Amino acid sequence: MKDEEDYYKQSHGGTQDERLLETPHADEFLHTDTWRVFRIMGEFVQGFEDLARIKNGVAVFGSARTPADHPEYRAAQETGALLVNAGYSVITGGGPGIMEAANRGAFEAGGTSVGCNIELPHEQYLNHYLTLSLKFKYFFVRKMMFVKYSDAFIIFPGGFGTLDELFEALTLIQTRKIHNFPVVLFGSAYWKEMLDWLRGPMLGEGKIVEEDFKRLHVTDSPSEIVEIVKTYEPSKELVSHLR
Repeated sequence: MKDEEDYYKQSHGGTQDERLLETPHADEFLHTDTWRVFRIMGEFVQGFEDLARIKNGVAVFGSARTPADHPEYRAAQETGALLVNAGYSVITGGGPGIMEAANRGAFEAGGTSVGCNIELPHEQYLNHYLTLSLKFKYFFVRKMMFVKYSDAFIIFPGGFGTLDELFEALTLIQTRKIHNFPVVLFGSAYWKEMLDWLRGPMLGEGKIVEEDFKRLHVTDSPSEIVEIVKTYEPSKELVSHLR
């Protein structure tokens, strides 16, 4: 042990205690994985504090590229308003497109309109229809907030990010990490081929079972979205979202 200590003194210029008490170089510790743990912890704490008062949340996902004159934008806007009128809060990623539309409907209906934004290489701006906005650095922290504070996921047509949220929810349902949690797909034509594939080779080859479709719904009606959500219990059990 003494030999190791002597070696450390010679090669590092002091004992472990001395090294601990040294002032680190500028920004040295801020870029270590250890420090990132604290950043992640802080992001969880801030999210929990900001969203603690959100009740009956419903998350709406969809493409950020959907223009305001598109029928899907108008349908998402109507959905946001109908959810608020039914007593729900609307939670989105806080960006443009479908997210903006759902927030806009909720905001203009006088309800709670939440945006959980994410730091991206190309900055995604917050839309102007939010009563509460949060900014996250880590996707997995943001995804936890969506699941923890939502009683349902509404999935409008979108791209990779939308599909990520969709299959995240379906996986958590399949593995019984969350319960009483409906997932509603809006736009039957858009989702048809994906559903055909799920019910075709995936179900046919036994990769999934019929039970996995139990809480997956498809509709072309904003009012039916709300009715589907209302058929489930207003709260769900979050057993564990950290895998």
